[in-house]
Amino acid sequence: MSALPSLSIIGCGKLGRSLARMLVTHDSVLLADILNLNVESGTRATAFIGAGRAARGYQDLRPVDIFLIAAPDDQIEACCASLAETGVLSKKSVVFHCSGALPSSVLAKAQQQGAAVASIHPIRTFAMPEKVIEDFAGTYCGVEGDQRALDSLTPLFNSIGARFVPIERDAKVLYHAAAVFASNYLVTLLDTAIQTYAKAGIPQDVALKMMSVLVRETINNVLQSGPEAALTGPIARGDVDTVFRQYRAISAVDASQGRLYKQLGIATMHLANRRKANPQ
Repeated sequence: MSALPSLSIIGCGKLGRSLARMLVTHDSVLLADILNLNVESGTRATAFIGAGRAARGYQDLRPVDIFLIAAPDDQIEACCASLAETGVLSKKSVVFHCSGALPSSVLAKAQQQGAAVASIHPIRTFAMPEKVIEDFAGTYCGVEGDQRALDSLTPLFNSIGARFVPIERDAKVLYHAAAVFASNYLVTLLDTAIQTYAKAGIPQDVALKMMSVLVRETINNVLQSGPEAALTGPIARGDVDTVFRQYRAISAVDASQGRLYKQLGIATMHLANRRKANPQ
């Protein structure tokens, strides 16, 4: 009988497949069942992972030490309720999810069956599983939940090089909003820059090339030295006239972008004031 903890996954998409393959490759778990929307999808997941069995439904799930619910956020609570109804959970079970936005408390139905619950959110995209598997070591994960669950999951994630960052359960939505600012909204902001270049007659392919060095250097400076030290531009220099000319010009061609420019200008002014108050 294997000494490894047994693991089954409900909703094994790109994230679930990536984690499972890494855990199996590192001999950290014994993969049992994969439950997807259909057996064909589950079979493809087991082929990618190189282990496990495609379950035909919740009634086909076997008791295991750990269940990962890796379904989309809006399905996690319902999946947990269905799992709880199977009778496979006990006081020795651990159930966790990897959502960045939802707290572990959405797994309350599993807790009611005696299971310990947790949330472990790897802070990266899983769009390309093969790439994630190659360089996952060093990935930060926001974690919260029952101590028994975390005690069981910590050695598994340590084996694949994860770095845990404890977060407050009640602050989970703010934690995820920070990631949205850092990733999703950054993309939107760069798209706004491309649109503004277009209004100046510069096509997107050229704009992207023009922006590339500027964007990379700015991000590198923020990550290496912090936002105060990285800030440059007219607001940092106190060039108010330039700021107002740009605001009026942008507002004249696109009122919504003008409002965005104003809001970002106010936030940038506060950042500049912080730098003045704390000179490097």
